[in-house]
Amino acid sequence: MTNALGYAATAATSPLAPLKFERRDPTPRDVQIQILFCGVCHSDLHTVRNEWQNAVYPVIPGHEIIGKVTKVGSQVTKFKAGDTVGVGCLVDSCRDCPDCRDGLENYCNNMVLTYNSPDKHMPGKMTYGGYSNQIVVDEHFVLRVSSKLDPAAAAPLLCAGITTYSPLRQWNVRAGQKVGVVGLGGLGHMAVKFAHAFGARVVVFTTSPGKSQDAQRLGAYEVVVSRNAAEMQKHAGSFDFILDTVSAVHDLNAYVELLKRDGTLTLVGAPATPLPVKAFGLLFRRRRLAGSLIGGLRETQEMLDFCAEHGITADVEVIPAQQIDAAYERLVKGDVKYRFVVDMASLAREGAPPPPAR
Repeated sequence: MTNALGYAATAATSPLAPLKFERRDPTPRDVQIQILFCGVCHSDLHTVRNEWQNAVYPVIPGHEIIGKVTKVGSQVTKFKAGDTVGVGCLVDSCRDCPDCRDGLENYCNNMVLTYNSPDKHMPGKMTYGGYSNQIVVDEHFVLRVSSKLDPAAAAPLLCAGITTYSPLRQWNVRAGQKVGVVGLGGLGHMAVKFAHAFGARVVVFTTSPGKSQDAQRLGAYEVVVSRNAAEMQKHAGSFDFILDTVSAVHDLNAYVELLKRDGTLTLVGAPATPLPVKAFGLLFRRRRLAGSLIGGLRETQEMLDFCAEHGITADVEVIPAQQIDAAYERLVKGDVKYRFVVDMASLAREGAPPPPAR
């Protein structure tokens, strides 16, 4: 066992605080990683505050991990000490089901999440994530990260990036298509960048008129304020594909009506309340309503390589670990453009006064 240090929640209402814990020693197929940066995902906040009613405390969140390899097991072939690598939302799966055999480990019924999942290597304990100074992961679930990518800005690619890249690839978004992105947050800003890079004409739907200039900077050619019925009606029946990144309750039918015949509306946001859908909106134009969950390891590596080739990273604000709770409060208010990333070197400064929060 190796001593490690993380930032953990010990209850739904407690602030995150330093926690000493143990990581396993690498098995022959494991990679030991010094964590440099970890993105802050809205899922981290939901879990820490037990909003999904599944948290097992203590929780060390974080599944957008960028780090340096410090040690590899004797059977590891893909990595060596010193490599820059990433770890996303998964650290294991059954490896044998149809999903795993298809390279879609993200749909395996026995996938092991990077945090808050039973740890099969340490019976009776849960997995601990990337708000920590190190992690040990099977090489199959470790990803190569190009030196062309800024490591801090690359961290959110491991969740926000693949969550939006995967459905755009699955539904074959390409040049000449009209593609909508609903919401311009951590997920939405990545969707705009990817769809634009694929050659699509991107339209952003937002409730905030003030986001127009930023959306265009990211690659949108038009911005529609979704509360404006006349603006929405102008686009009726014209979209090949719409990616909905919003997790708040909203009207899906308004976006179904914007699709062409055979168009697809895909959800990657996860509203807690079921959203009603009118059947006739789907039936009369053979439209599709679908969902998508992160991506498999093969596709995630493809996405990272695509980002390196095209110079795509997330827009980030880097913070020390001591500001995570303040970042959560800002995240709830939407006060970030567009992803917080924790500089894990700040863990070494434990005991020093925390830097002032913004």
